[in-house]
Amino acid sequence: MPYVFEFDNANALLQGRLFGVVSSQDLREYFRNGIKCVTAKKPRAGITDLSGVTSFEANSQTIRDLASARPVASAENLLRVIVAPTPDVFGMARMFESHGEATRPNLHVVKTCKEAFAIVGVQEPHFETIDLNALNASAESAGTD
Repeated sequence: MPYVFEFDNANALLQGRLFGVVSSQDLREYFRNGIKCVTAKKPRAGITDLSGVTSFEANSQTIRDLASARPVASAENLLRVIVAPTPDVFGMARMFESHGEATRPNLHVVKTCKEAFAIVGVQEPHFETIDLNALNASAESAGTD
């Protein structure tokens, strides 16, 4: 699993960080777990940080599919920022932004975490890692998985 989700409770800020080699399958799984995190934590903003990605192998069709998928109802107007520092990852993030304009109107693509934190209005976030196993178990027991 080449990603982790973190939450800053004081600022209601959800962050997902991807790292290493990221495939289409990894990206789809990241989105499924991201939906669970948004549903459980109800953030006011979310950041996807791709700074740790060493090889982005998700294909363009996956990007288009994910961009056109409707977000969960509680996240339709969520302020979103994607941090994509390298040219290839930045290009894929911009493709996601372009194809997702109708479903994610509050999405921004930037090159640094500093820019992302400025957009969401947080200077020094204090993230705690979200235990995805516990979150998934909770969703299954509630019948929402």
